[in-house]
Amino acid sequence: MNSETYVECLVQTKVSPVMKFFRILLIMLCAAFAFLGLMGYIVALIMAIACGAGAYFVSMQCTVEYEYLYLDHEISIDRILGRSRRKRVASYEVDRMEVMAPMNSYHLDPFKNRDVKTKDFSSKVINQPDTRYAMYYEGNEMIVFEPNEDFVKAVYNVAPRKTFRD
Repeated sequence: MNSETYVECLVQTKVSPVMKFFRILLIMLCAAFAFLGLMGYIVALIMAIACGAGAYFVSMQCTVEYEYLYLDHEISIDRILGRSRRKRVASYEVDRMEVMAPMNSYHLDPFKNRDVKTKDFSSKVINQPDTRYAMYYEGNEMIVFEPNEDFVKAVYNVAPRKTFRD
């Protein structure tokens, strides 16, 4: 009998003020160029189309969500742009994980001085208390993400000596 566990968690990232500013600026420029285009200026109409396309792509980057999936000893992370386009960002096997613990855990102290590549798949907001977790993978990557309690429990059931909930 094969026991498979499926847990998913969705986290929305914080939108940077710069991206909000560019989105509003491009929408206003699109409206201004469209008005000039209706007055007979063809170049302004082309600029309105370009600003509209730019506003669309910037708005897609403004609403970024990460979905964490745990299924059959594997953690998958997907990035969802604009609540419509999904792309698989990374996939990690729990067996190859070194440790998974909260960011401020003492269990991460032996790993702090390592020179590793950090990948941040969290909401970019540090809450009180800090809900982010760090996962060291194969000695060369540190993954920062924000799983919920069910997700952590599912990983703990598979790798209890590597997963800490402090």
